[in-house]
Amino acid sequence: MGVKITETILRDAHQSLIATRMTTEQMLPIIDKMDQVGYNAVECWGGATFDACLRFLKEDPWERLRKLKDGFKKTPLQMLFRGQNILGYSQYPDDVVEYFVQKSIANGIDIIRIFDCLNDVRNLETAVKACKKEKGHAQVALSYTLGEAYTLDYWMETAKKIEDMGADSICIKDMAGLLVPTAATELVQALKSSTSLPIDLHTHYTSGVASMTYLKAVEAGCDIIDTAMSPLALGTSQPATEVMVKAFEGTPYDTGLNLDLLSEICDYFQPIREEALKSGLLNPKVLGVNIQTLKYQVPGGMLSNLVSQLKEQGAEDKYEEVLKEVPRVRKDLGEPPLVTPSSQIVGTQAVFNVLTGERYKVATSQTKDILLGKYGQTVKPFNPEVVDKVLGEDKKNAITCRPADLLEPGLAKFEEEMKQWKQQDEDVLSYALFPQVATEFFKYREAQQTGVDAKTADTKNGAYPV
Repeated sequence: MGVKITETILRDAHQSLIATRMTTEQMLPIIDKMDQVGYNAVECWGGATFDACLRFLKEDPWERLRKLKDGFKKTPLQMLFRGQNILGYSQYPDDVVEYFVQKSIANGIDIIRIFDCLNDVRNLETAVKACKKEKGHAQVALSYTLGEAYTLDYWMETAKKIEDMGADSICIKDMAGLLVPTAATELVQALKSSTSLPIDLHTHYTSGVASMTYLKAVEAGCDIIDTAMSPLALGTSQPATEVMVKAFEGTPYDTGLNLDLLSEICDYFQPIREEALKSGLLNPKVLGVNIQTLKYQVPGGMLSNLVSQLKEQGAEDKYEEVLKEVPRVRKDLGEPPLVTPSSQIVGTQAVFNVLTGERYKVATSQTKDILLGKYGQTVKPFNPEVVDKVLGEDKKNAITCRPADLLEPGLAKFEEEMKQWKQQDEDVLSYALFPQVATEFFKYREAQQTGVDAKTADTKNGAYPV
């Protein structure tokens, strides 16, 4: 049985390389050809695409999904879903999570990849149940990271919990490109021994080892790999689809995909790449290998965030110091994997620690929330000295339950707040996740429909296609 390929060019590839700016109009002409390839799935929704559609492209993400579903007649469509955070940065009540899953599947999603930034399985339960109820394929992701807590036993136990929860497949989500080839062999073999679920490996090329990692993982029994068409591959994106197809050709892992067809698809995306390079949207910096990734375990997107935060403060000379502080903060906060939103929380706190000259003199509200248990349970305990310094008396309010258990149902409230803008059921979900951004979009949409020049309509924040 050959290895299967999940194509990421319509989601993670352009999110990683060109700030999620590919428009629906750029996607639609090539869908018919992509549908003939025989991909395991095409990842085309979720992650940051939802926010970027509304905020920068002035597009309705639900409309994009429906158009993609119309075009992909045979290929399953996949999305990335942040567990109880849905596609936002904070936790949402169960009723909002359930409704979002229901509407995602009703509008065309077949596979939902669900992850939690702390690997706290309690934050996955509602989404997995909702996905199963709607007859979707629930793929649960392990946010892969390094650290003394993350032993093979830890991954095997977590995989077993995921299987017991009713997941249909498991994804090793290596968002920072930390998984090296020999470790991939060991991890895949360990997971295969502890669960019967199919295993999908997702990584990024940031540290330069991803193609070799895929080769070793597939030889060890990995069932599916995530790749991107070559014009938007490598760098902080995934290994190139055509390269992996060629690498496995004629072996027991042959994908069976047609390289001539892939070559035609590549030709379609090439001008989009050239245009992005010309406009500066595709920064050649993100195409190189960044070995700092393996040294400090910082994902590519987090590196660029740190640089821009330091630039704003006129403190770019502190870059190395901040990079060294990141692993220390991460340890203080229970050693979480660094992925949205934990990566932003750790990174921002590291910047504050360096710029103020005293660790935790200033603590962000998100740092406090992690220490209060509002994001869930970390694998390791927090540093007690940091807890005392940051929370003081407040530490007695820390929670140990599933954070969403403390949230009141929210749908009715969101419905009431945005009823003047509602044109479709899904609008309430756009509003629930991004109230200000969605409201700006609704005003823009109305202006378009009533024939008012949309540029004079109230669309602050320079929210025009970039």
